[in-house]
Amino acid sequence: MRRHAIVGLGSRAQLFAKALAGSPRAELVAFCDHNETRMRVHNDWLGTSVPGYRPEDFAAMLAKERVDVVVVCTPDHTHADYVVAALRAGCDVVTEKPMTTDVDGARRILAARRETGHAVRVAFNYRYNPVHRRVRELLAAGTIGEIGSVEFSWLLDTAHGADYFRRWHREKDRSGGLLVHKSGHHFDLVNWWLGSGPETVFALGGLFFYGDENGRRHDDRFALDLEASPRLRALYHDAEREDGYVRNQNVFAPGVTIEDDVSVLVQHRGGVVLNYHLHAYSPREGYRVAFSGSSGRLELDVRENEYATDSGEAGRARLTRQRLWEPPEVVLDEPLGEGHGGGDERMLAELLGDAEPDPLGCAADHDAGLQALLTGLAANRSLDTGRVVSVAELLAEIGEPA
Repeated sequence: MRRHAIVGLGSRAQLFAKALAGSPRAELVAFCDHNETRMRVHNDWLGTSVPGYRPEDFAAMLAKERVDVVVVCTPDHTHADYVVAALRAGCDVVTEKPMTTDVDGARRILAARRETGHAVRVAFNYRYNPVHRRVRELLAAGTIGEIGSVEFSWLLDTAHGADYFRRWHREKDRSGGLLVHKSGHHFDLVNWWLGSGPETVFALGGLFFYGDENGRRHDDRFALDLEASPRLRALYHDAEREDGYVRNQNVFAPGVTIEDDVSVLVQHRGGVVLNYHLHAYSPREGYRVAFSGSSGRLELDVRENEYATDSGEAGRARLTRQRLWEPPEVVLDEPLGEGHGGGDERMLAELLGDAEPDPLGCAADHDAGLQALLTGLAANRSLDTGRVVSVAELLAEIGEPA
């Protein structure tokens, strides 16, 4: 039975903590966070007494608790520090996406992985969503021929989208911006669906809706009431006095350095072109993906749970295939599963050793983490410079072959 530690005890850690505490194949042996309240809250929820350590004691914790696997759920800009330290201490790593937020972090992680031979896994749970798996099966089978282009539009509604502007994610030097933090999921999906990574990237976008200059157009419906949620109150409101972290910042206050509306063109290796758009202030929540091929078109339309309206309705996915000169065929039209469309449960089973065979290659390693990151980093550089960015340029800085 492999011994696991979780570093970073915010909301996302709940997924891993619950799975580990209830697993017959893995053991949760340590927590690490600078906030003791959050570690105590997780133990209360789980009914456990997992020992807690502060970040300055991370290395000592790994040795004392004989940790085999470290699960990294800390703020994105700190991922590289913990991943590298864990690898060099002889541990394997599971990290929340993104793997890291910048070129330097990628260079350090990849160097440590080569030096130690230990594994880095990235938690790309959307790969495990059954609907996304069906898309991969159809594309791999050549159901619409050779792929020429992909259109991908992701809509975050005015509750979900706004939440990235209340938290530390609003600062690009901590999150990499939405193109690294959020879109990393989407870029990874496209890489996985196509079986190839990015080659050149161009991006346009900016801060249109949130931020202090845009606040005059809106009212206080964007305020978040931590007291109304027992989970958020316990993890954040009651923990504020320890570290001063404010979970519910004003989305229209100064200090926002990320974009909320971005368009990205990506030329993939092999020639496929991705046209991607992320919109973080939509009245609805969901996404649309369309693949144009030499013999037809495959379209996925997903309406996710509505965060803004809190309707309680389950999300729904519709996948349609239309071959040239033939009528459209509905491949599936069904409700989404819980937890990223059912992806969370399947990903956790795989990570904890309970998975079925993986013929579609859902498991994402350090290279998958790098390929998704490269698109986001190149897009950010394109936004900054106004030019088309070659991925080879970034790989040279990281020290990896193009």
